Amino acid sequence: MRGKLITLEGIDGSGKSTICRLLQDEKRFAGCIFTREPTTSWLGDAVNRALRSDTDHIAELMLFLADHADHISRLVRPSLERGSNVISDRYSASRCAYQGSTLTGLFEDPLDWVRTLHKGWTVDPDLIVLFDTDPSVAVKRCGDRGEQSKFEKIEFLKAVRNNYLRLAAEDRERFVVINADRPLNEVKEEVFRIIAHALEGRE
Repeated sequence: MRGKLITLEGIDGSGKSTICRLLQDEKRFAGCIFTREPTTSWLGDAVNRALRSDTDHIAELMLFLADHADHISRLVRPSLERGSNVISDRYSASRCAYQGSTLTGLFEDPLDWVRTLHKGWTVDPDLIVLFDTDPSVAVKRCGDRGEQSKFEKIEFLKAVRNNYLRLAAEDRERFVVINADRPLNEVKEEVFRIIAHALEGRE
């Protein structure tokens, strides 16, 4: 039986990475393979280096795609085929949302252009949990943890959030949108329930 692919998405500061760490500590999810994008491979390192520099936006996107392709062939597809469930902190929707914003002005519909680049070879998630949060809350969280990348600007995050919400509206079958502005415990309980139901058919 093929395993399931669940991805966690959201703007920087949405809390998804924190929830992902908590999922890894939960016994009922012990059999899952946890991963992330950018990956920890040399391709993922190249992506992170590009993000810290003034790399051309299309070149940056191509590095993301290369890392994604390697991630699929090396870990995601083999894990699913042997029946393991995979939970990824960021995946293809991040590219559509973020690069769909960085490429604004270069294409008529940059989100759709990025989405088209994935067709025919990516592995689509069975469930996408979108941590929806107000960009002003997200920016404050990023500032509180002492980390702020070039993406963690409120106007940019507003555009990214709009892209995420558009993706969710166009794919209601796979997306589940949760309010991530609430206290951590409330968000954790809801996400754990959603994922347990998807993986085990129960809450």
